[in-house]
Amino acid sequence: MLLGHHIAISRCAYPWEKIRKNIKTTIIFATQKRILLTCLYASFQILKTIEENKVRMYVCGPTVYNYIHIGNARPIIVFDVVRKYLEHSGYEVDFISNFTDVDDKIIKASNEEGISTSELTEKYITAFFKDYDALGCKRATKNPRVTEYMREIIDFISKLVEEGFAYEANGDVYFRTRKKEDYGKLSKQSIDDLISGARIEVGEHKEDPLDFALWKKAKPGEVKWDSPFGEGRPGWHIECSVMAKETLGDTIDIHAGGQDLTFPHHENEIAQSECHNHAPFSNYWMHNAFINIDNVKMSKSLGNFRLVKDIIAEIDPMVLRLFMLTVHYRTPINYTLENIELAKTNYEKIKTSYQNLQFRLNNDMTDEKLDTEVVALVTEELNKFEEYMQDDFNTANALSSWYEIVRISNSYTAKEAVNKETLELINAAFETYSSILGINVKEDNTLDSEHIESLIAEREEARKNRDFALADKIRDDLKEQGIILEDTKQGVRWKKI
Repeated sequence: MLLGHHIAISRCAYPWEKIRKNIKTTIIFATQKRILLTCLYASFQILKTIEENKVRMYVCGPTVYNYIHIGNARPIIVFDVVRKYLEHSGYEVDFISNFTDVDDKIIKASNEEGISTSELTEKYITAFFKDYDALGCKRATKNPRVTEYMREIIDFISKLVEEGFAYEANGDVYFRTRKKEDYGKLSKQSIDDLISGARIEVGEHKEDPLDFALWKKAKPGEVKWDSPFGEGRPGWHIECSVMAKETLGDTIDIHAGGQDLTFPHHENEIAQSECHNHAPFSNYWMHNAFINIDNVKMSKSLGNFRLVKDIIAEIDPMVLRLFMLTVHYRTPINYTLENIELAKTNYEKIKTSYQNLQFRLNNDMTDEKLDTEVVALVTEELNKFEEYMQDDFNTANALSSWYEIVRISNSYTAKEAVNKETLELINAAFETYSSILGINVKEDNTLDSEHIESLIAEREEARKNRDFALADKIRDDLKEQGIILEDTKQGVRWKKI
């Protein structure tokens, strides 16, 4: 299956694209856009979609029995950036991310909390969206829930049984793994190696230790559905196969999720989907690496995981997002206080630079001449940014490019005389990086800027009258409210801390 060949990808009109068309200078961009992705049978291939200018993308979502932790946050942020860059590149992205709302863990948690499984899952879906929105992620095209597709799941399993790919055993239904000759192709494991580590648990009636459950017989007191196989509920793997098929079709472009899902979840999805659909399941696969906590792999058994809601109660959610993008998504990332502080520092540098840029844009700009040197430098970085993102979405390098834009901007805005057009170009670059990486650099609009400006004017009047005590009091009062004043040659600037 050879999937890739070179294709040109047209970029949509993001801020930089809009503004550059209006200037009287030549800005050269690479004309051929090629996005590298991991393919099933090759390390990397050029993205070639099933349907022109459209991407069908499925990302495995959470099992909603608790609040999300930072391990869940990494794929949420990473694949949000992937989606945004694809949209920037001119694609319409049909982005599907599911909720597993029936599962052993859900049943256990609902019993512990003394509420129904539906009440429990609704509670944590609401909490999920609160964290999801705070992290600057764009809502999925659709978030299908397992319980909404029970009929389709039962029909899917029934067809596998009819065609001999699955069998019933004492109320359970299992997939015949050996019927899929290339089983293990995603995780690159042989059947023999997998069999050596497989076991049949007590109560299971498998033909083969490697066979996996498609349908589980209901235990007393468990949530259940009627089916031709008896009362029960779906196995974990079948759910995503069915929801992907129903929302995106037999074959999808990109399937994504955490590294821990490669085997057995994604391997089993491929097996049951390709046997049912008689077509390739997904052309490209993306897996983010693990998160370590202080150089130790995050694990619930070790009790070293942190909830997103607790983290963003302490720091700006954008800091956590930036931190997640500081390494390539296929590389493990280490959550430490030092690394979070570094992300916080870098985020403040970006924000401060952007605020200084806005200050100069809103004040006198006396230079009528476009600074072609600055334009060339910014253009070079934007071309680098495109190259980094097309290279399997290398956000670490993309951020480095943004930091260089910050340096260029700081140098230019510090000049006595500046040009409006040049400032607008820098501003458009900032907004392009911000929109694609999803890192908001704009001030909180809830601030009463008019009130702050009036206090600044009052302070300036006090200083003119040499009433330094009043001027200092206004400055200190604003500081207590989280507003820092900076005296510059161009006037007084303020920012939120």
